[in-house]
Amino acid sequence: MPIARRYDFVLLFDVKDGNPNGDPDAGNLPRIDAETGHGLVTDVSLKRKVRNFVAITKEQDQRDPVEGEQRFEIYVREKAILNLQHQRAYSALKLDPPEVEEAEPATLEQPRKKSAKAARKGSGEEVEKARAWMCQNFFDVRTFGAVMGLGVNAGQVRGPVQLTFGRSVDPVVALEHSITRMAVATEAEAEKQQGDNRTMGRKHTVPYGLYRAHGFVSAFLARQTGFDETDLALLWQALENMFEHDRSAARGQMCTRGLYVFEHESELGNAHAHALFDRLVVGRATDGATPVRDFSAYKVTFDGRPLAMGESTAAAPGVTLTRRC
Repeated sequence: MPIARRYDFVLLFDVKDGNPNGDPDAGNLPRIDAETGHGLVTDVSLKRKVRNFVAITKEQDQRDPVEGEQRFEIYVREKAILNLQHQRAYSALKLDPPEVEEAEPATLEQPRKKSAKAARKGSGEEVEKARAWMCQNFFDVRTFGAVMGLGVNAGQVRGPVQLTFGRSVDPVVALEHSITRMAVATEAEAEKQQGDNRTMGRKHTVPYGLYRAHGFVSAFLARQTGFDETDLALLWQALENMFEHDRSAARGQMCTRGLYVFEHESELGNAHAHALFDRLVVGRATDGATPVRDFSAYKVTFDGRPLAMGESTAAAPGVTLTRRC
């Protein structure tokens, strides 16, 4: 059964001597708010880590699935061709709508336009069936939603789980390091270097940053996608452990430092999310003039009181706050 309550949550994670989320338009520099100097990690990056965790932990479940009950496949994955995923829904449901023709290529004289015969796959009823199949079989579709109307039309899904950007509690410093590889890629490079065989490169890191992101789980949208208690438990597990299985030299040392979940007693919710978030304060536990290089420099309190691991407290009438990690 889909979840019957609203949830809001705060995710705290940190990075040490790594690049938590490089910007490809800025030479892969760590993302930083240009006005304040605070570090940023996109919601897309966080969702990618959740997807990767689910793909790793549920891979065994998908090897011999019951037909139509795969449940934990990942829709947006590396090198995936999304239209082929949509086509799987039509094939599984034994639907055979008209084929889609590619758009005509653009020229200097004629801008790119769709072919006069181009048509999206599926009638309204068929699209709805395909949409339901995608929600049933793909964890990230029924969790985060997806736009699946391009080419082979499988509709559009509004996901019940949404995340904000992660923003660092304090401004961060982006450092640039020169690195050397004691080898070259081609014989031509070796000849130019007369056998020295060195390749120079750059690496960008943040010495330390503690990031805070907010998340929301809608029971109303969960009812539309079939997001249930099992999916919710898997989401919490992924948020707690996703960095443990996403290690790389570029990202340095990253880990989840806190997951604070506000559970409402109703679908609609019993308090405004922003009012609850404002009461969870992340502040300095040490001298503010000293550069921070460790999580021990911070303290996390709710209404002025720290919460122990696993502790629950009444946050508002009809709202319970639990520190999950």
